[in-house]
Amino acid sequence: MVGGMVGVAWLVLPWMTDTDTGTGGPAATAGSAPPAARAATPGAMATADTQDIQDIPGIEDVQNVQNAENSRHAQDDDGTATADLVLPLLAAGTAGALAAYGYARRRRRARTRTTPGGGPAGPVTPLSESDVRTRTLLVEIDDSVRTSQEELAFVEARFDAEAVEPFVRAVRDAESELSAAFRLRQRYDASVEGEAPESDPLESDTARRETLRDIAARCTDAGRRLDAEAAAFDRLRALERDTGEALGLAEARFRELAARTGAAEAVLADLGGRYAPSAARPVIGHIEQAKDRLVFATTHLNRARQSTDMGDPYAAAPRLRAAEGAVSQAAVFVGGVERLAAELAAAVEALPAALAGAEEAVTGAGGPLERTSARMPVGELRALVAHAEAVLAGVREETAAGPYDPLGALRRIARATAPLGAGRADAVRAAALIAARNATAAAADFVTTHRGAVGGAARTRLAEAQRLLAPDTDPSAEDCLRADALAHQARELAERDIRTHGNPYTGSPRQADGTGGAVLGGVLLGGRPDGGPPASFGGPATRARRGLRTGSATPPPGP
Repeated sequence: MVGGMVGVAWLVLPWMTDTDTGTGGPAATAGSAPPAARAATPGAMATADTQDIQDIPGIEDVQNVQNAENSRHAQDDDGTATADLVLPLLAAGTAGALAAYGYARRRRRARTRTTPGGGPAGPVTPLSESDVRTRTLLVEIDDSVRTSQEELAFVEARFDAEAVEPFVRAVRDAESELSAAFRLRQRYDASVEGEAPESDPLESDTARRETLRDIAARCTDAGRRLDAEAAAFDRLRALERDTGEALGLAEARFRELAARTGAAEAVLADLGGRYAPSAARPVIGHIEQAKDRLVFATTHLNRARQSTDMGDPYAAAPRLRAAEGAVSQAAVFVGGVERLAAELAAAVEALPAALAGAEEAVTGAGGPLERTSARMPVGELRALVAHAEAVLAGVREETAAGPYDPLGALRRIARATAPLGAGRADAVRAAALIAARNATAAAADFVTTHRGAVGGAARTRLAEAQRLLAPDTDPSAEDCLRADALAHQARELAERDIRTHGNPYTGSPRQADGTGGAVLGGVLLGGRPDGGPPASFGGPATRARRGLRTGSATPPPGP
């Protein structure tokens, strides 16, 4: 714009100068007649003087010379005027070209902008499509983070902390972005379902669309963070050059886990005899699934060893990676049984104090109504007190009658008495915390080992439960109860997803060798009869980079 204005000014300036010269500038006034003479009309002057001039001797020669001089000056003036126009015309043309280029760039940026300051031209994406896309992204990035954590554990066992620090940091950064995305998704779901608190509404489609856009951006950033480190991670592991050391580590972990599986089976049998059936329900089937992953790991460890002995590390590397993933998931199944045994024992110890604290709180709440009626209506208070007294009496009867579920008892105590203010009692809060941690850990194990089929809703509820119980927080009894409810909801949603998904390998040889379980658990990424490639450290663009190869020494394509 500035260049165009300068060019126009340069064009106009010579014309302004010519006008001044002919109408009163210095050229016009120099040597001119007095004002009175200038006031006479040219016609009158010509009539009066023509005859006298013609009578002067030699006047014709003088006039001829004067006419020639005037003609020469006219030609010079025309040339000067033309030359004066060349540079302004060039400037104007250049300015116009620059203006056109700048306009084209602004249009192109407007069409391709992805920052919050503006969106791409065209129709707005329907809210339902954005909703589906963010759920898909959350699942994809959650899988990437979980797989990266699992493979990183094998790397940390081989290399020093300095060597693995970039990858630890990448996973931590991706976790942070993913946690924020899940928090936004929980807020979005609550607003859609009408459960959002009044202080945090998302009432308009515009606000919801912005929230979904933020979720997508955070997921994308998390995936790129992991993808950016995948190549360096592979260089550190160097599986395609030498699988020997990594294979030895995986085989050692396999043997250790096989021994733990047998011990966990005995522990589970003991839990069944010591407690009510509901106590062990979260880990029913864990031993069988651990054995299934170990069968899969055995097959792939053997094939990786054979390829290594034959000097074909490119074929060994994906087999080894698949075996590592199966070993990691078997450890989750076995660890779940071991952890539940410890949690049940802790619940037994905490139960007497929880009962005493709850009974004291109920007694205080049922005191003189004039002291408590300001907090809630009298009828509601009486109903809550009666319900709490019934729950506490039932728990005492169960503990005296025989095998019972101590975690379930703590959960019932906390739920019944927290509305009466019993949550402020340390014993009741401790009971709620034990129960919530148990439910959240069990749901996390289930999602981890079935992530090939679990959708975004279950993962979102689980992430919110984990946030409420984060180690750097001091959750109240109400927070613990909320986390407990979310964890149970996450488990229910995950089980529903698995029923809907089914097992495409049922009845095939792949079911017998553990491939079906590996695909269900996300160890293999599916999509092929052999189960697909193993999942590896990295984001969506790199996690499938190691295809299952059977005998070629040709290097796999780079990430």
